[in-house]
Amino acid sequence: MDITRFSVVFDAADLLAESTFWAGMLGGSVEMAAEDWHRVSDAAGAHCVSVQLAPDHVPPQWPDGSPQQVHLDLYVDDIRDAHGQAIALGARLLQAADDLDAADGFQVYADPAGHPFCLCWG
Repeated sequence: MDITRFSVVFDAADLLAESTFWAGMLGGSVEMAAEDWHRVSDAAGAHCVSVQLAPDHVPPQWPDGSPQQVHLDLYVDDIRDAHGQAIALGARLLQAADDLDAADGFQVYADPAGHPFCLCWG
């Protein structure tokens, strides 16, 4: 099998909120490819994720609910700064780390549509 490209696609009831959130997290921009589909690029212009309009989207219940649908691990240099930026963009903290000063760790968040992602360090 030859895979020529791939895309992580998030379903969301609020297309603009979801795509704007991920563009902010990745330091990039939103390309409104269609009325029901956006592409999100990083700061270098590389396509990173897509967002598809799903009016009946129900957020996953994670980490203890059913089922985990998908999540991203985003590695950062400064967890406190990254946390502040994520919250300002509309993220919700789902699971805090026990020790933000540990050599490595992660915190679990939800994006505006409820998709889980982790901010990781170390």
